[in-house]
Amino acid sequence: MIITNAQLRDYRSYAACALAPCEGVNVLLGDNGQGKTNVLEALYLCCTGRSHRTRQDRELIRWGTDFASVKVEAQRRDGSHQVEIVLPAMGRRKLKIAGQEASKSGELMGHVTGVLFSPEDLRTVKDGPAERRRFVDMALSQIRPAYYYALQRYARALKQRNEVLKAANLQPALLSTLDSWDEQLAAAGAELTRQRQTYIARLNAAAGETHREISDGRERLEIRYAPSVRHGDEVQKNLDALFAARENDLRRMTTSVGAHRDDVLMLIGDRDVRAFGSQGQQRTAALAMRLAELRVMGEVMEEPPMLMLDDVMSELDPSRRRQLVGHLKGIQTFITCTDVDDLAGAEVGRIWRVKEGRLEDGLT
Repeated sequence: MIITNAQLRDYRSYAACALAPCEGVNVLLGDNGQGKTNVLEALYLCCTGRSHRTRQDRELIRWGTDFASVKVEAQRRDGSHQVEIVLPAMGRRKLKIAGQEASKSGELMGHVTGVLFSPEDLRTVKDGPAERRRFVDMALSQIRPAYYYALQRYARALKQRNEVLKAANLQPALLSTLDSWDEQLAAAGAELTRQRQTYIARLNAAAGETHREISDGRERLEIRYAPSVRHGDEVQKNLDALFAARENDLRRMTTSVGAHRDDVLMLIGDRDVRAFGSQGQQRTAALAMRLAELRVMGEVMEEPPMLMLDDVMSELDPSRRRQLVGHLKGIQTFITCTDVDDLAGAEVGRIWRVKEGRLEDGLT
């Protein structure tokens, strides 16, 4: 997949911005705080429907304006795709696919696909299960739109079940609705688990191979799925687990089992990288995970997604930097950096200098 054109209007620091990238490596060069990351964030927004930095659309709108918009045109093996997102200061966002307004957010998925690697990716390794579930959910939503809809159904059912658990003491009659919410939660949860199992198995194979390359064969990374419910890909197993936990859930007023409690374990030599890995091992694991995501997504979609590298070159030692650069061939890449020397070894196609929310075009 190749992005041929991107336009930002009143997005973050940009009053207006137009980008016509090359098919290879595109570099956004400038000091910190000038707006480089905002461009990558806008591209990622068109891939997943959400920012990687905030859940509040209002934060994406340039100060003093009424709305922001991002439009991206991409060329895929099946033809051209156009995605536009309009974010108003008041009211709901609007999505357009090929110029036609979309009624569901899931319609966005699969038109523009990308992998974003940033310094914050260490959180995927170091933080709790929620970060690793989010990593898997964002990747799967792009390559399997049906997964995105299952995720939405699961979130709605979970919210309703938790509301019943909280209100049951004062309104005992609500308990009669729990069976219905359990059924919906179990069905959506089984679908999430099935797809997560398949994806993580492929991710494990790709990440293991990539990690061996990056670590010069000294270590082996294993990615292992740890579902909350054993055999959670079966609806009945989820129902049984929810029923068994009901009394405890009523006391705690929250749902204690299900796909929202799953984890993804990252192991080196059977030791949890999160708990026992050094800073270098954690960085290497995070890099291997993103490169594995890039590879698996390309295999599933039968064409590589774009790659976005947000200020990661300066965070990597020369060896890891060379390994990363070696994976850029044949992939449209967007890199932000403060020093052009960080790109040593990369075949750069275009460079833009970024200053105070403006791009200086034409530098190669």
